[in-house]
Amino acid sequence: MRKVIVIFVLNFMCLFTLQAQEAGSTIVVNVSEISSNKGKIIVGLYANSDDFLKHIIDGKRVEINNKSCSVSFKNIPEGTYAISLFHDENNDGKMDTNFMGIPTEDYGCSNDARDFMGPPEWEDAKFELKEKIMIHHIKL
Repeated sequence: MRKVIVIFVLNFMCLFTLQAQEAGSTIVVNVSEISSNKGKIIVGLYANSDDFLKHIIDGKRVEINNKSCSVSFKNIPEGTYAISLFHDENNDGKMDTNFMGIPTEDYGCSNDARDFMGPPEWEDAKFELKEKIMIHHIKL
């Protein structure tokens, strides 16, 4: 009888652990129209306006195939987020700019946010994560 109780408790704990691991959502980012297969796409996930384009909560470096790529952020709690990415064509780990500070490597944000005279704004890039799986398509 003791073995049955131990097995039951272990199975219950495993089930609870699996449910806890699946508690968050998944954000899938599909990037298309990349200018070349050189380098990598660097993607950052941001959780608030103060940190937008400064401090990521999660980041990925992704290989490019057929001028496109896909990346997933898993176990993300519901909330407000934004995505920013750029094509690190020369693999130096940073976004290259010209002498005026204008990016020379392609970039994009969630909601296709762009600004005319400067970086995209949080208000334009933010989205609400309420679904189990959310897919974003960003064209460079």
